Order: sequence, then C-alpha cells, then structure tokens
Amino acid sequence: MDSRLTTEGDSIRRRRECEGCERRFTTYERIDGVVPFVIKKDGSRSPFDRDKVIAGIRRACQKRPVAITAIEGFARQLELRLQEGGEREIQSRRIGEEVMTFLREADDVAYVRFASVYRSFKDVGEFMDELKDLISEAGTVRRNKDPDSGG
Repeated sequence: MDSRLTTEGDSIRRRRECEGCERRFTTYERIDGVVPFVIKKDGSRSPFDRDKVIAGIRRACQKRPVAITAIEGFARQLELRLQEGGEREIQSRRIGEEVMTFLREADDVAYVRFASVYRSFKDVGEFMDELKDLISEAGTVRRNKDPDSGG
C-alpha cells in the first residue's frame, strides 16, 4: 500500500494489507550490515545484538525519566558506528564504556546502576569512589551553569 524511508534513514516502513483477511499492518525493513562479533570477558564471541544493548540500558533506566526513544536512538547510532568502523571483532568493554558515557549524560542514577553491574566493584569502597567522582562532576557542571558564577 505504501513505502517510506524512516526519519532516521536506516530502514523502510511499509504499510501492507493481507489479501486473505484484509487486515492492515506495518513492517520495517532494515539493511542487514556487517556487524562485528563481540569478544566477551570470558573470551567467547557472539554477534553484536542491538536488542541486548537496549535491554541492558532499559534495566538500568527502570523507573527513571529516560525516554525509550533516546535509548533506541543511542543503540541505533552505536550499531551504525560499529558497522562503519569495519572491524570484525570488538571488545565488550568498548561497548560497555559507550553505554556508560550515554547513561552518565542521560541519568546519574541509571549510570550508577549500570556501572555497579558492569564494573563489578570489589567492595563498597570502589563503589563509593565512583559515586564521589560523579558527585564532584555534577558539582562542576552545576557551577558552570550557575548564572551567578559568570559561566
């Protein structure tokens, strides 16, 4: 019935109608690019899976004010960067660090949740050091945005 390029330009939206029951539905077609294999901490390899990235971020953002569109947009851009990079394999820690950068900008609580699992803190001291760094950074950002500070 109708075909359009999505606003992101990475897929085609098709509006279809079943010839049997005449129900209408929408499908999305995405070009299947060459996605690198992810080398995990234990040395095993698996293909990059955008849905796994989204699921991990959604868990960290549970009950937090982070829009699903922002999460999906980040995952889509990450996948495109990996495809364009042309690497056949990529370390999982590189993906984890990119996710942490996104979450640090999106929501401090989601960032701490993800970091606590991703970084596998050995003890409360390591966890507290990460929180202190985050609080220190937040204070710097607030001072720079404070109109009274001249920044």
